[in-house]
Amino acid sequence: MGNEQHLLQRISKAFYFLLQSSHIFQFFFFVFGLTFGFVACLYLKSFLVSLQAPIYSTLPPISSTVRQASHKTPPPPPPLELLLSSFVESANGTSNYARVSLKKQEFLTHNMSDQELFRNASMVSQTEESGRQVPKVAFMFMTKGPLPFSLLWEKFFKGHDGFYSIYVHAHPSFNDSEPEDSIFYGRRIPSQPVYWGTSSMIDAERRLLANALLDISNQRFVLLSDSCIPLFNFKIVYNYLMDSNLSFLGSFDDPRKAGRGRYSPQMWPLINITDWRKGSQWFEVHRDLAMHIVSDTKYYPIFQKHCLMPCYMDEHYIPTLANMLYSEFNSNRSITWVDWSRGGPHPAKFGWGDITDEFLNQIRFGSTCPYNENTTSICFLFARKFLPITLEPLLRVAPLLLGLEP
Repeated sequence: MGNEQHLLQRISKAFYFLLQSSHIFQFFFFVFGLTFGFVACLYLKSFLVSLQAPIYSTLPPISSTVRQASHKTPPPPPPLELLLSSFVESANGTSNYARVSLKKQEFLTHNMSDQELFRNASMVSQTEESGRQVPKVAFMFMTKGPLPFSLLWEKFFKGHDGFYSIYVHAHPSFNDSEPEDSIFYGRRIPSQPVYWGTSSMIDAERRLLANALLDISNQRFVLLSDSCIPLFNFKIVYNYLMDSNLSFLGSFDDPRKAGRGRYSPQMWPLINITDWRKGSQWFEVHRDLAMHIVSDTKYYPIFQKHCLMPCYMDEHYIPTLANMLYSEFNSNRSITWVDWSRGGPHPAKFGWGDITDEFLNQIRFGSTCPYNENTTSICFLFARKFLPITLEPLLRVAPLLLGLEP
């Protein structure tokens, strides 16, 4: 009996010991689990912040969604939508290409400097996927303020969504906004002041080209001013440009003082006087030449340093660059008509009384020029300089003369 009581006491002590050990063991694991969870949460939060911050800090401040192409033969892009290409820096510092769908009502805004913009635009390559895009014409408007012929251009673009893009470079102090139902609403790019006769004009042109190049479906690029008007309807203009493999950029050798006389010997040896060309500022170029213009870091600094008034960069830089790098793919003529017959540093301006059928048809069909190894009477697709007061008579003749809807 005594032995049995002694055995029961030993068993109860052992059980009590195990019970106490179990509580200690559970308490230890509870503390360990709590500590581990707290540390893991801190680490995970830190990791996510470090991963995302470099990416989203460089994205344009727009609300966008990623668009993925999956069709072998896609239809025209959806109305009121354009493909904006931009570059973002990934967490490890390498460049990733992002294709972002930007709706029309959103603004073409970003926080890139010109150097970053030009670099990113020059890195957008023609991929197999870009070949599936419907090719578009980028219409690039350079203006100080409002576009006086916006109503005429509205009629020109009407019904052709998905075949064009619009970019507007206005003075940064211009704050007026276009109506939300306008095709020009939200089409302004980040801009800088432009001063006539200075390199700031070329900067604006390159800025427009770079923003347009970010959209890989843009294949032709037209530079227009606020005094430009279309001479034909959209279908004729679109087919004229898309059916040609050449750029339409004035580039000729002018032996006069206003031509070769503006060349500086300090540009030699990179730019020889035999390379020197002159041409109109208002051009239409193919994507390849546009890429050359935006990515150029070799010749542009030379022009910026040595082409000073009375040397005007807008008349010489791109014509000379095209002659040196792209001459076999340039028509050496402009498709924007302008009248220099009255003399002076600026072309003629046209008012209300000039808008007649005879006058406009003379511009439209009054000359001949080469086109795709043939001769055509359609040499100009646009014309300038028209005063704002001509909008009303132009709208009256547009339905019959230009084939635009009233």
